[in-house]
Amino acid sequence: MSGLVLKLAPGERVLINGAVIENGERRSRIAIMTPNAHILRLRDAIHPEQVNTPVRRVCYIAQLVLSGDVGAEDARHQLLRGIEQLSQALTDHDSRGLLTAATGAVLAGEHYQALKALRALLPREARLLAAAG
Repeated sequence: MSGLVLKLAPGERVLINGAVIENGERRSRIAIMTPNAHILRLRDAIHPEQVNTPVRRVCYIAQLVLSGDVGAEDARHQLLRGIEQLSQALTDHDSRGLLTAATGAVLAGEHYQALKALRALLPREARLLAAAG
């Protein structure tokens, strides 16, 4: 079987091509066979009022591509520029690896993988901002 496989917890919601789908009472597994479908797990979603840090801003751009609100080509430059700016501040080995993975994913058009790598930076950013504040 090819395509994206979503494993959903009971009651979990996912946005697929603009439609919010809620899972029932049991865990389930859904295979998305349509290439380039716009899919976003709502548990991973960052709301506009939460876009208040540099990493969250770049994550939000990737999320807009996944939700279908922004085209991949339209967001590509913003994502790559944002990742470059983050790489100037997050210079440790682990952060560099995640930023490299995010860059590769954006260049390959794999925005979910880019979002996944960028979200892994959120705890690091929170620690840095807490130490600076």
